[in-house]
Amino acid sequence: MTEMKFSSEVFVDQLTNGVLDPNEPMRFHVKDGGTIVANTAPGCWGPMITPELKGGHEVTQPVYVEGAEVGDTIAIKIKSIEVTSIATSSGTDAPVEGRFHGDPFVAGYCETCKVENPKTVVEGTGEDSVRCATCGNPVTPFHLTHGYTMVFNDNKTVGITVDKQAVDIITEDPKKYMNTPKCSIQNPIVSFAKHDIPYVPARVIPFLGQLGTTPSKAFPDSHNAGDFAQFLIDAPHSFSMSVDDIEHRTDGHMDINRVREGTVVFAPVKVEGGGVYMGDMHAMQGNGEIAGHTTDVSGNVKLEVSVIKGLKLEGPVILPLVEDLPLVAKPFSEKELEAARLLSEEWGMEGNVEESYPVSFVGTGANLNEATDNGLSRAANLLGLSVEEVKNRATITGSIDVGRNPGVITVTFLVPKSILEKIKIDQYVQSFYK
Repeated sequence: MTEMKFSSEVFVDQLTNGVLDPNEPMRFHVKDGGTIVANTAPGCWGPMITPELKGGHEVTQPVYVEGAEVGDTIAIKIKSIEVTSIATSSGTDAPVEGRFHGDPFVAGYCETCKVENPKTVVEGTGEDSVRCATCGNPVTPFHLTHGYTMVFNDNKTVGITVDKQAVDIITEDPKKYMNTPKCSIQNPIVSFAKHDIPYVPARVIPFLGQLGTTPSKAFPDSHNAGDFAQFLIDAPHSFSMSVDDIEHRTDGHMDINRVREGTVVFAPVKVEGGGVYMGDMHAMQGNGEIAGHTTDVSGNVKLEVSVIKGLKLEGPVILPLVEDLPLVAKPFSEKELEAARLLSEEWGMEGNVEESYPVSFVGTGANLNEATDNGLSRAANLLGLSVEEVKNRATITGSIDVGRNPGVITVTFLVPKSILEKIKIDQYVQSFYK
């Protein structure tokens, strides 16, 4: 067995084929406390119209983190996120019957060649432009039912949806405007030439839809979450799973818009080395990703990773930026704490005031109710509290927020410092919110 060489900074220049497989050797190795740099590929729509990819995304190949063992946690600090696409397209979808087996994200199918996950070429524009490389027939497994094309200004602060004239320019060189990495095999979604809602401006606030660690069973990358994983249960393709199997997931596919530059994500380690991966960058998104998709873009990302020994998580935990927190979950100012101390004294409690800090716990499930129950349970189990206490704390010092419809949420609330000390993340949290 070749000895691993760990670098303080690793540039990941290879993408997956749409699958996160714990049995695949990890080619990239980073030191504990080191940095991972990557040029990420667009997420949903490009891979969705590229049936050769066996998942709904095209994420970076996982990185082995020195010292990470099963049952540990990897703290991932997002040092920077930079959008590099000039334009992209997105919108609502519908599957094309006959062009997939059970799941259009995973098992695209050429009806003519009778082949699953066929290679494709792009010829011309429109939804029939993606064709089987062997027989030449249209083969995309998705329709873009209502779509738009968006361009971004040079400093990537604002975007605007465009009309047919602009779309015609973009479709002359789709990969140039998407700026997809050279290692990417996805077809450019701008080739569909959609322009249903022109002239709409939008703020660019980029974040990572995919960020996490490798699951302990092979998953299509977009299905590494409690909602999308439902499609794998008893599916008629090679990634078919039981209900128990989906517990191998790590919920790296969050689509939570708080996962942006400056944020810290604590990710569970379920395979040796952790296998940190990223991708599915979005230029902007409101809570819920209600259209099912948003502005997928190429981008440059820098992460800092460190191992927390012995901290076993059931799912991701997030330290959001202060400006992204619910108002009742923001850290208290000194003025507010002094008012609380005076009130405590007034009522005979000797000025005692709990010291606490905001933490977000990710929950996922088949629907938003199941995801909420999952998030509450995960928070309670990690912190050693009852679910009832978590509910009360989340009600008066936090909130439940939708990450992605149908089944990703965050449970955010102020957690006592004494509990953070017990689970050994108090220093991370205090330094983050100082």
